[in-house]
Amino acid sequence: MAPTPSASFYPKYQTRWQSTKSLLCVGLDSDIAQLPDCVLAEANPIWEFNRRIIDATADHACAYKPNLAFYLSDGLRGLEALQRTVEYIPEEIPVILDCKVGDIGNTMEQYAVSYFDRMGFDAITLNPLMGSDVLKPILKRPGAFAFALALTSNPSAEEFFLSAKMAAKVSGWINNYPLEQLGAVVGATQGGDLKRMREQLPGRIFLIPGVGAQGGDLDCVLKNAADSAEMPNILINSSRGIIFREKTPRFAQAAGLAAKELKGLAIV
Repeated sequence: MAPTPSASFYPKYQTRWQSTKSLLCVGLDSDIAQLPDCVLAEANPIWEFNRRIIDATADHACAYKPNLAFYLSDGLRGLEALQRTVEYIPEEIPVILDCKVGDIGNTMEQYAVSYFDRMGFDAITLNPLMGSDVLKPILKRPGAFAFALALTSNPSAEEFFLSAKMAAKVSGWINNYPLEQLGAVVGATQGGDLKRMREQLPGRIFLIPGVGAQGGDLDCVLKNAADSAEMPNILINSSRGIIFREKTPRFAQAAGLAAKELKGLAIV
């Protein structure tokens, strides 16, 4: 089992940004049904795929974000791939588990034990709809960090998260907690609301999905979501547009080029 991370997410993010000037979060949405044929004969195809992707993209990444669903779908082998992945990523690069958990009491405590204490992730994504109880197990762990869903990139977000009243309520809730332990998930496809969210959440790190395959506008994100040129406090996530850029035996090299390209474009 992986040890608890030696440094917390917040300073790791700041240090990584300063050393690389990269805002890129590489999403490891490693869907086994989409993997290149050249890794399918491996004993653990997802792990082999991730290993090569990490080797090719690490110089350009500010963070990595595996999505739990794609590992659960491959059963115990997928969970092994997830554990080996978080252990393999260089220590100086923060790793976020995209799990979107949000429960209360001892249930949330067990999520925290699993993802932080046992598996060694630096941060998780969190659904805040059950209230402050979902944060208690995180806040009591020095250095633990969560990104609360605030403005999601899915088309039906307007049914709940995108209403002005709800977005303001979630923003107010987030602001009750330390910058060093709680950030926000803010979807790139909701361009008209990015500026408002930044005004409501100054200093917070934004995890921004939706650039690339989902159609989010990178220039709009950089203009409206960044805190400042000196400290943008944003992570721009791209998953399919990087890891599945090609499905040939040169998939890793293609991913590395895609990561380098997006890093170069994402300049505030």
